[in-house]
Amino acid sequence: MNSENVKNDSSSRKKDHIEICLNDDVAYKKSNGFDKYEFRHYAITEVEIDKIDFSLTFLKKKINLPFLISCMTGGTSEANKINAELAIAAQELKIPIGVGSQRQAFENSKYHDSYKVVREKAPGVPVLGNIGAAQIAGMNGLSSIKRIIDLIEADALVIHFNPLQELIQMNGEPNFSGVVKNIKKILKNIRIPLIIKEVGAGIDGTSAEKLIKLGIKGIDVSGAGGTSWSAVEYLRNREADRQFWDWGLPTSFCIREIKKLKKKFDFFLIASGGISNATDIAKAYALGADLTASARPLLKEVAANGPGGVIKLVGGWFEDVKKIMYLTGSPNLKSLSKNKLIKKSDLY
Repeated sequence: MNSENVKNDSSSRKKDHIEICLNDDVAYKKSNGFDKYEFRHYAITEVEIDKIDFSLTFLKKKINLPFLISCMTGGTSEANKINAELAIAAQELKIPIGVGSQRQAFENSKYHDSYKVVREKAPGVPVLGNIGAAQIAGMNGLSSIKRIIDLIEADALVIHFNPLQELIQMNGEPNFSGVVKNIKKILKNIRIPLIIKEVGAGIDGTSAEKLIKLGIKGIDVSGAGGTSWSAVEYLRNREADRQFWDWGLPTSFCIREIKKLKKKFDFFLIASGGISNATDIAKAYALGADLTASARPLLKEVAANGPGGVIKLVGGWFEDVKKIMYLTGSPNLKSLSKNKLIKKSDLY
């Protein structure tokens, strides 16, 4: 194998992605859009903050918080420890967790343990499998899909769409032709729900509606404002031309667009893309999200402080979400989604 192939095999690429996400500035320059809103302060609140309960049933399992440790990594030796510690945190918090792209598991079994460890350490919570749209477009039969589901005893399978990343990535695979046809095949033959997510450039309402009509049960907007995967690939390629660093739809816009589809369709809406504090989490619910999710902030936290750091961070976020609910007169998340935000442009 020549040096270029070594650099571009799945395991090596995933290692590069971890190092870049931990050590470099790969954030969007533009915001996720939540900064355009203020909460409507409710001075005569009667909410009893200690009675706020976030628990719900997700993928047929009870979880304590409507929050997902988003799909991050796997398929490399470095991922084993990261995934194990994130899974320990997920089990303790009783929240769902996704694995990183299982493309490497398509290729060989060398790093299967880096995925299996998630289910081993988080036996009681929903675990989400993950594969790319490019692999779905090029799949021959369903055996590989069934294998990656069984590998982690997945409660749902995430198919991630990343056209921008594939376009910028060295030796990327931007040809998604046939992906919709193959999604239909999976829906017909696989027993667990399918979730569609982007990886940072967002999903618009038109795309979401087409997917939901096929039978997709969940949409993770993964909007612009958090990690820019074109930035990751630019840095990995050492490219000076960075024209598409900021390409994408802000997270807040995606939530608003896709929320409208709730009037006609039954699906769950996950908000991710620059979610890194309690205020953005609460604003995502106020705009209509059912769950929120985060990736790189938790990757950096687990690398620095282990599972205990992640437990403390996420727990602290939701204690502050309770305070926001108290201050807006919202006894539950459904109430928080009812006219609790004001556009800043309307305030002055």
